Amino acid sequence: MLLELDNVTVAYGRIEALHGISLHVDEGEIVALIGANGAGKTTTMRAISGIRALAGGSIRFNGEDISRLRADLRVGRGLCQSPEGRQIFPGMTVLENLDMGAYTRRDAAGIAADLERVFGLFPRLAERRKQAGGTLSGGEQQMLAVGRALMSRPKLLLLDEPSMGLAPLVIKQIFDIVTEINQQGTTVLLVEQNAQQALSRAHRGYVLETGRIVKEGTGQELLHDPAVKEAYLGVA
Repeated sequence: MLLELDNVTVAYGRIEALHGISLHVDEGEIVALIGANGAGKTTTMRAISGIRALAGGSIRFNGEDISRLRADLRVGRGLCQSPEGRQIFPGMTVLENLDMGAYTRRDAAGIAADLERVFGLFPRLAERRKQAGGTLSGGEQQMLAVGRALMSRPKLLLLDEPSMGLAPLVIKQIFDIVTEINQQGTTVLLVEQNAQQALSRAHRGYVLETGRIVKEGTGQELLHDPAVKEAYLGVA
């Protein structure tokens, strides 16, 4: 088991956003976490990456309790997030943004190899390596955000809403690349409102509602679950 959340609670002041959730991600999987706006998906990701402190419960990663570990040290352990809204550095070039993804590393040869891997996955970024990140299209900025996360060489890649605001053709392209990243050996935890794409690519999934996990199963089981289809796929 690569990642395990056990009874995790997160609060904003007196308001509890996560009410004791438990989930796990095994090595080599794509695991999807779906739910409506405000369900607690992004809070879950922030708790895993160390941006939000836990009010209760524990998080274990690769056999180590990281519940109180600083966010930057989690990156060094192999846990990296591509955040909601991309959050690239708009005034920096594509290459500079990618270099920032490798800031914890000192292995020059490995960094160079991973840069070529990112350019292989995202040829558009190779073409625009000297272009400022803020001048890229929305889809290209999403590619850059994922590529930057990959530059840390993560054991677990956290993807938060990678399809947000993108055209359908670009969304399919992004998810094709997520599948390829996984096939190359990177485990993925995917938070996504596009339940159709997420569950069709995922080995397993969880449904989060108002800070609680209400369903779990394989991607195909959830994709064909009548309640999930009605609530998240627009099928009555």
